[in-house]
Amino acid sequence: MGLLSLLRKLRSTPDKEARILLLGLDNAGKTTILKQLASEDITTITPTAGFNIKSVAADGFKLNVWDIGGQWKIRPYWKNYFANTDILIYVIDCTDRKRLSETGSELFELLMDNRLKQVPLLVFANKQDLPDAMSSAEVAEKIELVRLQERTWQIQGCSAANNTGIKEGMDWICRNIKK
Repeated sequence: MGLLSLLRKLRSTPDKEARILLLGLDNAGKTTILKQLASEDITTITPTAGFNIKSVAADGFKLNVWDIGGQWKIRPYWKNYFANTDILIYVIDCTDRKRLSETGSELFELLMDNRLKQVPLLVFANKQDLPDAMSSAEVAEKIELVRLQERTWQIQGCSAANNTGIKEGMDWICRNIKK
């Protein structure tokens, strides 16, 4: 390795590290988003039976992203991952109208935990590429995100399958990581 390569490597090493918790109901697209962030193949994704962890670099940050399974049997264990969270990403399947109320309830229950009180929230309104998807504005209205007056939050429409909207969400994260 030459000196120039070494200097580039040192310069690209992030000086800030953040822990990101990636939650949402099963089949919302959490693992697909995680794989897109890590530039991995998304052709074969299976339901997450526990958790996945990936570290990705973005805007001078090393983001340690914890993707926790969203099946109802796993959700009671989510609270075990709350400590030291810098950003919460919550993924919603915008085609799953039947479970919109359930996902909204799960989100607001999470946000009541003291360990997540000051943690900024990014909601990815996923599957925007599908014709029957609700818009991010419609999702925000139906799950009443406007009630979050004491919290920094953003809803971002995205398509994990097409890798659209994810970069914009990650840019927001890098601007809003708690100090």
